[in-house]
Amino acid sequence: MRRPWSDVVIDDCGETLVSLKPRFLCLEPHPYASVGAPYGVDADPYRLRSGVLERLVAAQNHLLLSSDPEVGTVQLAIFDAWRPIRVQAFMVEYAVQEQCRIQGFDPSDPLMAAALEQVQTDVARFWAPPSPDPCTPPPHSTGAAVDLTLADSSGEPLEMGGDIDAIGDQSIPDHHAQEAEANPHGEAARWHRRRCLLNEVMTRAGFARHPNEWWHFSHGDQLWAWQQNNPGAIYASVASNC
Repeated sequence: MRRPWSDVVIDDCGETLVSLKPRFLCLEPHPYASVGAPYGVDADPYRLRSGVLERLVAAQNHLLLSSDPEVGTVQLAIFDAWRPIRVQAFMVEYAVQEQCRIQGFDPSDPLMAAALEQVQTDVARFWAPPSPDPCTPPPHSTGAAVDLTLADSSGEPLEMGGDIDAIGDQSIPDHHAQEAEANPHGEAARWHRRRCLLNEVMTRAGFARHPNEWWHFSHGDQLWAWQQNNPGAIYASVASNC
């Protein structure tokens, strides 16, 4: 499935991947490594391009000036960052299999071909294809994209009204907006407010949010360039030894 930003030209700036662990709360165990994603023994998924890390630090600094009415001081919590294409391929298939399991059917059953096709379509709304084409890299393979949430001062992730990677409308950034407006003191209002806070600090730091995912932000990739009306992206897919 091609995205509206798939035709954006990429001219990689050559920045290296750098670790987020010294400066950020990184959720452990890593969610994809724990289900068997093939990172390799020496591949750290909690890495981003150096310029993206600088902007993430800026977002964290913006967040320190804010607070959540229920829990007080909040921080960024990193769910996932750099993701090699082989991991992207593994996780796309894993997401399809999980959705089939949740819906209660065997994807290998020929009689369920239509249901399987619908699941694949649903998954494709949220998971980029693991394209090896250098002109259409999955965002996370570039080291430009990060999946993250908010956590309290003790490191406990906050409820955001939908899990990261959930396949469904609850993942759309403004999913709770209408209910929040109707009931400003309800749970939906709390979730919407937290999503807006996350988006505010990330946007101020120069990130673009994925239109279908409240947790996904990037800087320097094709999605970012498309949303910002930039002539081109500055990060291509990067190998683990970068």
